[in-house]
Amino acid sequence: MSKQVSSSPTPNHLETIVTNERELSWRVASNLFVSFKYAWAGISYAFQSQRNFRIHVGVGILAIGLSLFLHLQAVEIAVIGLTSGLVLALELLNTALESLVDLTVKQTYHDLAKIAKDCAAGAVLVSALVAVLVAGILLLPPMFTLILSALKS
Repeated sequence: MSKQVSSSPTPNHLETIVTNERELSWRVASNLFVSFKYAWAGISYAFQSQRNFRIHVGVGILAIGLSLFLHLQAVEIAVIGLTSGLVLALELLNTALESLVDLTVKQTYHDLAKIAKDCAAGAVLVSALVAVLVAGILLLPPMFTLILSALKS
């Protein structure tokens, strides 16, 4: 039996990705290296296809870089890293859920699909707002101190 790939356009050419790169991804990974390979494929897919994921990566790198530049304590850097990681993890879950919902409902609209997608996006938004709050609390005071000391000089 031959495989048929639908000719209808889908975001990011999903059929091509599934048939060419992840054909046997439903199988259990044979070893730890293969598990990491699949995980990296998911991260790579999100980075290449999801604008918000790239934005979150950039902001996270900026926040951690700034916290190193400002010589924050290790625990403060860890908190910023954890909150940034949480945002990225939720963005990956959001992408996975959206893909699964799209696979299930195909090209049709369903109220429950909308709720699932909106709630997943809302989870990312909440985590991003918390990350901004944490970064603001930890980064703004030393930034103001640095700016004030530079102005006095």
